[in-house]
Amino acid sequence: MTILVYGAYGYTGELIAEEARERDLDFVVAGRNGTKTRGLATMLGVDARVFDAEDAAENLDGIDILLNCAGPFVQTYEPLVEACLDTGTHYLDITGEFEVFEALAERDRDAEKAGVCLLPGIGFDVVPTDCLAGHLHDRLPDATSLRLGFDALGAVSGGTAASAIEHGSGGGKVRRDGKILDVPVASDERTIDFGRGPTHAVTVPWGDVSTAYYTTGIENVEVYTPMPKRVGQALRLSQPLLGVLGAGPVKRGLQALARSAFSGPSAEQRESDRAYIWGEAENDEQTVVSRLETPEPYALTVDAATTAAARFDDGDVPTGYHTPAAAFDPGFVLELDDVVGFIDD
Repeated sequence: MTILVYGAYGYTGELIAEEARERDLDFVVAGRNGTKTRGLATMLGVDARVFDAEDAAENLDGIDILLNCAGPFVQTYEPLVEACLDTGTHYLDITGEFEVFEALAERDRDAEKAGVCLLPGIGFDVVPTDCLAGHLHDRLPDATSLRLGFDALGAVSGGTAASAIEHGSGGGKVRRDGKILDVPVASDERTIDFGRGPTHAVTVPWGDVSTAYYTTGIENVEVYTPMPKRVGQALRLSQPLLGVLGAGPVKRGLQALARSAFSGPSAEQRESDRAYIWGEAENDEQTVVSRLETPEPYALTVDAATTAAARFDDGDVPTGYHTPAAAFDPGFVLELDDVVGFIDD
């Protein structure tokens, strides 16, 4: 199968393209900036296609899989997905954005009719947490609540920062009785041992609030990350100011600044840093806890995205909308390099 990596000249896209070459996958690089796209293609010795996302349908000839690395994904997914449905091309991306997950879940039947797989979140958002959710559901099939968390603070890329700004005005998110609810940022807090000892943690609007429901059917989901108490308190107090981020000119200005200010982790950091994933499933009578330890988030994203594409290349292609653990199985994360788990309490 031929893979088109869209947004290939971004920080993560370029790493994925380089890994695709190392794995001898059949791929082309694509993006809207002709100079950057063609320059990367020359460096990697592959073909280039230059087009805006809105023109994707006219540029997918001979392409079996489109891997979208161009964030904020809420700005790119819709025309790319429409093009994939029109041309029978499988769609993957590395998003962690609620709007994308929920919108693609609504296209499940359309994807099945087109014989296409829609598989968003095939990176650190949300592969390890989603697979852990699936594993916890296997351990406690009648669980009624699910709490997930990650300890993975480190350097971020400009694209990641721009995506965070895109959704920074939305506040917090949790799932209650099957519905995603808006809540204040850091609305809940607790002490969690992610794998390096107990630490204070707060709820964050992570993509699993959407995806874990489709993976497990559990209707109550929260996601936590470590945060000092004072920082969490400051976030809650600043909630009224977050709406400023939603103003178009302010948001666009901050995103441009973020793209120039954040360069992503160095090769040494990607090689040495680790991330720690925690999850807890509960019913009226029992609580089960499991953990994972993974490579640095960008390193895992590169591995997960290219591994998923290779699985498609081997013919392992479900149709319709899927989360990573549902498309493959919860053990998918254990196929990735240097992942330690599942560690069950």
